[in-house]
Parts: sequence; structure tokens; C-alpha cells
Amino acid sequence: MLQQLFSPSVQHTLDVIGIFVFAISGALMGVRKNFDVFGIAVLAEVTALGGGLFRDLIIGAVPPAAFTDLGYFITPLLAALMVVFLHPHVERIQVAVNVFDAAGLGLFCVAGTIKAYEYGLGLTQSATLGLATAVGGGVLRDVLANEVPSLLRWDRDLYAVPAIVGSTMAVLCLRYDVLTPVTSGLAVVTAFVLRLLAMKYHWRAPRAWNRRSTVREE
Repeated sequence: MLQQLFSPSVQHTLDVIGIFVFAISGALMGVRKNFDVFGIAVLAEVTALGGGLFRDLIIGAVPPAAFTDLGYFITPLLAALMVVFLHPHVERIQVAVNVFDAAGLGLFCVAGTIKAYEYGLGLTQSATLGLATAVGGGVLRDVLANEVPSLLRWDRDLYAVPAIVGSTMAVLCLRYDVLTPVTSGLAVVTAFVLRLLAMKYHWRAPRAWNRRSTVREE
């Protein structure tokens, strides 16, 4: 189905772009944590490929694409190498990195949903794996860097919600048999725009109602 929506070359190019941008965010985390070159490379690889690896293992698409396509494996290393030498300049274009990260979020949540559905999962399960594809690498990055995952922090702009919306739109298109390059592209763009708006206006998920906790906030 993915091949019917996009040509293999277009799909591969989109995947590599998304992987590259996610890898940059992982490598920058390594720099901020004062990791060595190996640690920076590990965070870049995990951030870029973690979500897709998790999805492929769950649906039985083995060996995962990250281990059969050398480009998928090499791209995060190139991103890490760039950050090692140019991280002050990369930090200065953090806004641009965030924009591309939002684009990768939209692309991966929709592509992950469709791939899971292709492997026989139900609509709800496919949407869940689409979400995991988009955010799984970031969660692994934060855990390895000894951080509370951004996904779970109330003081971070919405990240999972845009991916949930994109995945939901994809499964609705599958449910009603209207999945086309246009409708799948609309799902990607919707997730992308929601993430950009969340960053611009600092939209955040609500916390517990009438919260009276005495636990110190981190």
C-alpha cells in the first residue's frame, strides 16, 4: 500500500530525511549531556531508528528496515558527525530543526500506521503503532540520557497529540477506503501543522483535575 501511495524512491527519500532530522535531535541531546562521540552517535541512532525498530519487531517485519538498508543506518551517523563538529551552528538553527522534526513526526506517524495495517493489525492497533513509530525514538533517547521523557512532561508542548491525530486520520482513511496520496498527505500535514502550532502557542495537555499534590515539580 505504501508503494501504491508513493514510488519507492520517494518513500525512501522521505524516510531518510525524517531519520536525519530525528538523529540531529538525538545528537544534540548527547552534546548537551556532555557525552563522548560514541554516546552522541548512539543517541542519534536510537532517536532516529528506535520507533521504526519497535514497530517492525511488533508486526514481524524482520529483519527491520534499519538492518537491511545501509542508508537508514548510516544517515544517523552522518547527522551525529555533523553535530559533533558543527553543534554551535546547529543550535543556532534550532527553530529550523524543530520544524523538520515536526515534519518527521507527521510523516512517521502516518507511514507507521499504514505499514502496521499492511501487516494485518486492526485499525486501533495500527494507529497505536503509528504513534509509537513517531515518538518511540525520542522516548528511548530521553531514557538513555537519564531524562524524564518529554512525552510524559506536562511542561512540554504537545508532541504525542499531533501524532495521534495524524494516525487517527490515517486509520479513518483506511476504514472508509479513501486512502490516497492526497488523503495520506493531508494526515501528515495536519499532524505537522498541529505540532507547529503547539510549539508557537505552547499548547500543553491538562494535568489532573483539582491537583493538590505536594510533590516538588521537577
